[in-house]
Amino acid sequence: MNATEEWLAAASIDPSVGALRPDYRALLIVAEGLRPGPSDDFSEKLLAEAEAKACDPDQHPHIAAWREAFRAFGAKPKRTRPSADALLRRAPEGLPRIDRLTDVYNAVSVAHAVPLGGEDLDRYTGPLRLTRAEGTEPFVLMSGGEPVTENPRPGEVIWRDDEGVTCRRWNWRQCVRTRLTTRTTRAVFILDALGAMDDSALEAAGRALTDGLLAGSPGAVTLSRLLSA
Repeated sequence: MNATEEWLAAASIDPSVGALRPDYRALLIVAEGLRPGPSDDFSEKLLAEAEAKACDPDQHPHIAAWREAFRAFGAKPKRTRPSADALLRRAPEGLPRIDRLTDVYNAVSVAHAVPLGGEDLDRYTGPLRLTRAEGTEPFVLMSGGEPVTENPRPGEVIWRDDEGVTCRRWNWRQCVRTRLTTRTTRAVFILDALGAMDDSALEAAGRALTDGLLAGSPGAVTLSRLLSA
């Protein structure tokens, strides 16, 4: 087992999250040898296709389930929306164009109505794990062009590593430290599913992401692991 396989095998979901939503699953996809860069014709095509097939988030059962999950740990989903909910609301006016890797996963998120995030694997310290916050964990974001450290609320569902929070409120906001950039060549992608999205639908979303990554980065290599609460 190489270092990447060991890192993926060490990822975990804390039992406290399983107690909150026993139907939760995370499909983790690690990709190496990616071709990063700014948004281009390739990522534009994927986003345009996703915009054309975007559903109404107020009518989709998986988005409704995610709003319930946010309420369960004290978040207000109309103010801090699950990531797929927020993206789907932007689709009619046009999705953001960020960079070619982020564009790929945003397109899949919208097309499959699944919260999906991507992060730079080389920026991680220790294994990835999903847990509920104590409230002291550092979370770094940008404010006014400067890095600012905040803390999650106690009980909030967070992704974290040994250094701190990598994503707050399950899939609401990613930290600055591990976000994808136009230099990222190794990344981990997290697809979040609740019971309203069955395993076959989750696997289909994972295949769409893998296909998009490999089409945009010929020669890239991917690994995947399904975690269940």
